[in-house]
Amino acid sequence: MADLNTTAQQRAARRPSPTFVALVVAFALAGWACWTGWGSPGVAVFLFVVAGWLVSLCLHEFAHAVVAYRSGDRSVAARGYLSLDPLKYSDPLLSFGLPLLFVLLGGIGLPGGAVWVGAIPGRVRHTLVSAAGPLVNVAWAVLLMAAVASAGPSPEREAFWAGVAYLAFLQVTAALLNLLPVPGLDGFGILEPWLPRSWLRVLAPVRAYGYLLLFALLWVPEVNRWFFGTVLGTLLAGGVPVHLIAAGDDLFRFWS
Repeated sequence: MADLNTTAQQRAARRPSPTFVALVVAFALAGWACWTGWGSPGVAVFLFVVAGWLVSLCLHEFAHAVVAYRSGDRSVAARGYLSLDPLKYSDPLLSFGLPLLFVLLGGIGLPGGAVWVGAIPGRVRHTLVSAAGPLVNVAWAVLLMAAVASAGPSPEREAFWAGVAYLAFLQVTAALLNLLPVPGLDGFGILEPWLPRSWLRVLAPVRAYGYLLLFALLWVPEVNRWFFGTVLGTLLAGGVPVHLIAAGDDLFRFWS
């Protein structure tokens, strides 16, 4: 009986949570509203982008957890990280609240991150665990850009495609920001196993202020222009026109 209970618990730990399923359903329904023109276009795009962004954050954290699990860290299953439940993460505010706030206020896909990973042998595995999250954002961005480029958005579906374009914009910003080698971000985590211990001791106190350092960098005009120029250049290369991103931004901020 104990073995059966343990097996049931392990299966439950890997089953998508009701919270995640609800986010996926909300994303699909909002997409349907954008596609059919049901209700207010602005509200529909807002819900579509927010739900899609939260789903991508869940998948970002899940990618870290599943690679860690396959690398030997069984603790991620016990913590509920494999259930795609945002309420199970060690810091939901950092992983979801803060990124969502920045999307609402500034249109920036701020990377989240609050999955605690245990001991994993090997530097390559550590690097793969850190890289897994940003790769999810890259995959989302490629998928969304391919959809816009291949569909040739028509005027009657403009709200839907504007929402897709704006969501692609957020995914590209999240991928690029998270790949920066700033302590506390995944980009630094990718490099961390390969850096000298003396460097890590010096950089350890900076880790807690990684987000502040990121904001400070984006506050520099030259860095800001380079960053958003790279984002828009990537989207243009992927077949997403700038005017469609701007339309998505306008619809997303339906209250302004």
